Amino acid sequence: MSKKGGHHGGAWKVAYADFVTAMMALFLVLWLSAQDEKIKEAVERAFKNPFASITKENVGIIPNKENQAVRDKSGNFDSSSAVELQMLRRINEDLIKSLKAEDEDPKTKPVELDLSPDGLRISIFDRSRRPIFEPQSVKFTQYGEWVFTTLAWEVARYKGFTIELEGHTEAGHPPPREEYDNWELSADRANVSRRKLLDHGVGAGQIRKVAGYSDTMPMEGVEPTDEANCRVTVMLKINSHDKNSQNVK
Repeated sequence: MSKKGGHHGGAWKVAYADFVTAMMALFLVLWLSAQDEKIKEAVERAFKNPFASITKENVGIIPNKENQAVRDKSGNFDSSSAVELQMLRRINEDLIKSLKAEDEDPKTKPVELDLSPDGLRISIFDRSRRPIFEPQSVKFTQYGEWVFTTLAWEVARYKGFTIELEGHTEAGHPPPREEYDNWELSADRANVSRRKLLDHGVGAGQIRKVAGYSDTMPMEGVEPTDEANCRVTVMLKINSHDKNSQNVK
């Protein structure tokens, strides 16, 4: 066989390789089309920015159950969705910038952000130096209005999280009035915070719980009488489907 004949005899291999490549691409497109929206969003994000990883531990496009871990001061925890973790980090970063919650004295800073196994906990402190509410009242100060409006705008961009609100007070101070104690005050402050979030774009269906705890749950490492315990916490939860949670209307 001449060299010329041998050259043409291998052309079918190139054509077959092209056919197999095209079929693989077709199957990949069909597979991606059948995936849920989170997978599609992750793939889209990967094409737009191929050098950015979904999580610090996982550089893949598709969420990996074995590698979905976040290391934080709260320790390691697993999440069902790397996309949701990325969103939580983004909210965390945006809130730090918007609320100027970075590089402040822990004893005086107005907001604390904490990634936990359940999601992102946002604690808004009602300190005497920078109060969120009028004294012994559920009426927001001008600063409190700004904090919760800013928080609502940031959270409203992400509809995939459920929200729980808790009101807390410090121990040792007298109740507002005899027939209205710190249980009512903490619950009502959590509820007006809920309304403020709804007024500025957060979906009503995202709220799963609103509760007041009075002075029964002081912060870890803080004296029960410390004013840091007077706070409202907003919890953004990952895949929270607690049917027993109740909304306060």
